[in-house]
Amino acid sequence: MKPFAFSRADSVAAALAAGAEGARYIAGGTNLIDLMKLQVETPERLVDIGRIGLDTVEGHDDGVRIGALVPNSDLAAHPLIRSRYPMLARALLAGASAQLRNKASAGGNLLQRTRCYYFYETAARCNKRDPGSGCDAIHGFNRIHAVLGGSASCIATHPSDMAVALSALDAVVVTARASGDGRRIALGDFHRLPGDTPQIETVLEPGELITAIDLPAPPPGRQVYRKVRDRASFAFALVSVAAAVAVEDGVVTSARLAFGGLAPMPWRDPAVEAALAGQPAGTAAFEAAADALLTAARGYGHNDFKITLARRTLIATLWDLTT
Repeated sequence: MKPFAFSRADSVAAALAAGAEGARYIAGGTNLIDLMKLQVETPERLVDIGRIGLDTVEGHDDGVRIGALVPNSDLAAHPLIRSRYPMLARALLAGASAQLRNKASAGGNLLQRTRCYYFYETAARCNKRDPGSGCDAIHGFNRIHAVLGGSASCIATHPSDMAVALSALDAVVVTARASGDGRRIALGDFHRLPGDTPQIETVLEPGELITAIDLPAPPPGRQVYRKVRDRASFAFALVSVAAAVAVEDGVVTSARLAFGGLAPMPWRDPAVEAALAGQPAGTAAFEAAADALLTAARGYGHNDFKITLARRTLIATLWDLTT
């Protein structure tokens, strides 16, 4: 790890002032510190934001505001989350380990970086870590990599479970900027696909700070988060599905579906939901939804199995929610 300057902010304003001067924010540090140890990231200055508030969960109208510094474990256990958004609680509990969930923050979870082997190995070529160097994953061992949304520059996946559930729940990311004009960013617009610039992963500007995540009223119907992984705990998703589906008289009246493990960002495709809405709940509609999801899917050898696995996982999830 390279030497760095460290300071602690006591307010949002102080944090923003440090961010405006180039400091990187650190909360739980469960991802950033690992990257610094490996010299994948080498910030010259860190500012600790762990004592600036932003650590409450509050109901408002029919929705909920989640402070950016709420630990993942606290968020999963909160009565409002468990009762209104069970898919989010399940997604949080499916991530990492209990020790990491105790430290990891809600805002930091959205910003965690890919677990691509080649991103972490500084001797490998990685456009995300070293723009223009190439992508060794495309022709390398790419079992955990993306089959949707990748590019010739990068096929890494986004690792968050929480973000997948938030995508299905139409979450909004609330930010603050030193200029005073914070933003509200729909989660579907928050992460960026790699394209030719895989090193730019979100729409946040330098120094912009996530302060909260807003959830609207819960969607109609039943909710579930299903995660398929290599082992029962402390493993990233090969495929995950966050789903909320409502059925009346055997017909799907509403469907929200987001996917993890398949793409460089939480993946939500309106065509998948449109294939279900207004259709009788059953094999034909479920197969049509899977076709819509995977029309553009592409494997790179080791990860070809993900296409079949995604189809089976989606269909099994839909059966569970509609029977």
